Amino acid sequence: MIRRIALLAVPLLLAVTAACTADAEPPPPSGQDPAASRPSPFADCAALTSAPDGSVADRPADGDSPLPELSLTCFTGGAPVALRDVRGPAVINIWASWCPPCRKELPAFQRLSERADGQLRVIGVNTQDSRSAAQSIGEDFGVRFPMLVDQGQAMQRALRRNAFPMTVFLDASGQVRHIDTSGALDDASLAGLVRQHLGIAVAGE
Repeated sequence: MIRRIALLAVPLLLAVTAACTADAEPPPPSGQDPAASRPSPFADCAALTSAPDGSVADRPADGDSPLPELSLTCFTGGAPVALRDVRGPAVINIWASWCPPCRKELPAFQRLSERADGQLRVIGVNTQDSRSAAQSIGEDFGVRFPMLVDQGQAMQRALRRNAFPMTVFLDASGQVRHIDTSGALDDASLAGLVRQHLGIAVAGE
């Protein structure tokens, strides 16, 4: 009798076990970056190849100084973005989480992206960094603009600059108008550079 009860209990035990584990998510593989399981704070990069206001801008003319012929991955995934296809006007901030001036100025770039929405776009390029560190900074500072990833400093080498932070000002035709390496930018200095090099007056300046 005891043996029969034990045999009858086995299927019931298996059913209960299956029910308890059916809705549980499997643990991440060993060594996986914890950031990969969290939603990205950054915007998608799909719109970077269209002008901010939807208008059609002229392409760079011969002799202009466009962005390098490089393709960078987007933090949120998807197809790589060819820098030559990025449409301005745009402000491109090259940064890393381990760089104190970079962290200091990131909130100013986020505010610029909000105040100048429709006039220009703000784009980040995270370099020499880990995904988890960059994502944590984005979450902590509320950074929402699109983020490209350049782990090998390819963009800095192509621009012949080796400084952190570095900000590139790109006009509507895709021409690089200015590269700033003066240090952490605040709201006023960033708005001043946008006005000076891109001819755009930022709201609330």
